Amino acid sequence: MNQQTIYRLDQLLTPAHLRLTGMSDADVSQPSAPGRWSKKEILGHLIDSAANNHQRFVRAQLAASMEFPAYEQERWVAAQSYATQSWPDLVDLWLFYNRHLVHILGAMPEASLATPCTIGANAPMPLSEIVTGYVDHLEKHLAQILE
Repeated sequence: MNQQTIYRLDQLLTPAHLRLTGMSDADVSQPSAPGRWSKKEILGHLIDSAANNHQRFVRAQLAASMEFPAYEQERWVAAQSYATQSWPDLVDLWLFYNRHLVHILGAMPEASLATPCTIGANAPMPLSEIVTGYVDHLEKHLAQILE
């Protein structure tokens, strides 16, 4: 990971926030197909991703290696009932959480990026790959919401 990854994350926040705030609750509440998440639930999933990765980004700076539980995305989204949450509140939470992650990443010592991290049953990977994967994942799901 390098400064370009942090910059990528930082630069997508404001334009995405503006587009998200312009979407109506009715439009974001309907699933695209039976058994699929609504746009509201996808944004909730992105908030969960921010929360899980927040823990990873901080804890991996404090240890020689880290093990984290897997993320049970379907159960997390259902348990938090994102489908019934206020859209403006979700949008603002997503923005502010990611702004905080930009701050954390900008302050992270370069040496921490090599910390090996294991997530669930996956093979260990350096924290830098988790950071890059987080931004890639965020871009993918934002494209689904904003299409």
